Amino acid sequence: MMHPADALKADAPELDTAKFRDPQVTADGQPRAAVDFRRMETLWFNTGTLCNLACGHCYIESSPTNDQLIWLSAAEVAVYLDEIDALGWPVGEIGFTGGEPFMAPEIIAMLEDALRRGHRVLVLSNAMKPMALHQPALADLNRRYGAQLSVRVSVDHYSETLHELERGARSWEPMVAGLMWLADEGINLSVAGRTCWQESVAQLRDGYRRMFAAHGIRLDADDPARLHLLPEMDADQDVPEITTSCWGILDVDPAEMMCATSRMVVKRKGAAAPVVTPCTLLPYDAEFEMGETLADATDSVALNHPHCARFCVLGGGSCVAPQADG
Repeated sequence: MMHPADALKADAPELDTAKFRDPQVTADGQPRAAVDFRRMETLWFNTGTLCNLACGHCYIESSPTNDQLIWLSAAEVAVYLDEIDALGWPVGEIGFTGGEPFMAPEIIAMLEDALRRGHRVLVLSNAMKPMALHQPALADLNRRYGAQLSVRVSVDHYSETLHELERGARSWEPMVAGLMWLADEGINLSVAGRTCWQESVAQLRDGYRRMFAAHGIRLDADDPARLHLLPEMDADQDVPEITTSCWGILDVDPAEMMCATSRMVVKRKGAAAPVVTPCTLLPYDAEFEMGETLADATDSVALNHPHCARFCVLGGGSCVAPQADG
């Protein structure tokens, strides 16, 4: 079976190589759109690109062998949490992504540090064996911090066949077991799905509703804070560049873009220290490095990457879902 994303790619033109070259102007000479930093609402930590899976269309190319982004330590995370305190920024949410965050050796210490300081904490996980190994610690954190801790599980499709088309054979049952454990434990839970399957949003939500019901998982599939449906990303497919006039033409508010209110910390293989990037989508491109501190990372962000156009502006996507009630 061909993956729908591959079928769409086969029919789509390749990215015009003249595009996304100059952070100031587009290929046709128009002023490129940029997003001003408003405030820090969510600080993400990429705990490393190593993962127990090698998904077919992972935007960050995580796999059991990709160590381009190496594991962060609890001490490195604490430096940024200390800086938040020193700056007096009212950061509400600390997010942990990967790779698979539960593979990071010090993940529980990182989570507890952020929770202890009063932040909401969100972990993006595939809910498989790496998470299962931490079940006692997660249950303990949930008992002590309650809805302050959230886990968002990647469920690429509500059917086993299409989920495994993306994630690989024998990936469905362990994920479902992890999802059910989180639900049974009462941990604040949400699901991230994908929209590449040539189904309407209504059809997808109905399918997930049936899947949740079949496994006794009490999640409202109509609530975007509980079921977060993400648009696709492909940096090789052609996409329009976003100019300053596009905000009005598209009726899109730049303040709603991820990079207006969030940043991500990554540590590259061989680097002496972590660096800050504008968002979760651009961990590799050196052009988007903003410095080693949060104070260095408050400049505006030029939308000089296909992901900025396809996922954020045109797709309306964000890795930060609306806040769910506990």
